Amino acid sequence: MSAPSTPFAIDDLIERYEHAVAAGEHHPVLLTGLFVLDLLVIHPFEDGNGRVARLLTGAMLSGHSYTVGRYVSLEQAIAESADAYYQALLESAHGWHESAADPWPWLAYVTGVIAEAYAVFATRAAAAQTKGTKQHRVREHIPRHAPSTFRLAELRTALPCVSDQTIRLVLEQLTGEGKVQSDGTGRSATWTRTTNTS
Repeated sequence: MSAPSTPFAIDDLIERYEHAVAAGEHHPVLLTGLFVLDLLVIHPFEDGNGRVARLLTGAMLSGHSYTVGRYVSLEQAIAESADAYYQALLESAHGWHESAADPWPWLAYVTGVIAEAYAVFATRAAAAQTKGTKQHRVREHIPRHAPSTFRLAELRTALPCVSDQTIRLVLEQLTGEGKVQSDGTGRSATWTRTTNTS
């Protein structure tokens, strides 16, 4: 979009969004997704459009009482699914200037990220309520909720009240018991559950 037309496009976007919210005919999550899609295609800034869009997504969702972003980083979720993010954006931006765009690939991506954030939050809340020691929580989480191959950072995210030291201690115990196998060291280290994990 040309620089002279950008301010008009942004004003029009905000006006259309506010009108749609006031009309109450469409789900606010979809309206938020559409607003962000339009903003990204308009590309009002020379640099930082993606960062602004991600911040606005969280703020707009929070304004509609979808506050999961307070507890689970939507920015991190988007960063971790960058390929899907760019593919959805590319598919939904195609034909945008001719009013022939299909917003559904983008909306499916956005709603998927939000749904996954709520699932992560639910897992964390359940883990926080689990009785027993912190070591027991880690031992319970790994076979029931961890992916078959996982990193320490994923356990840290799922078990926010458990220290890295405790997680590492349990991983060492489970490795010694043959219940997980480690691969690599440091930040790149992964662990894989074995068939005898219980």
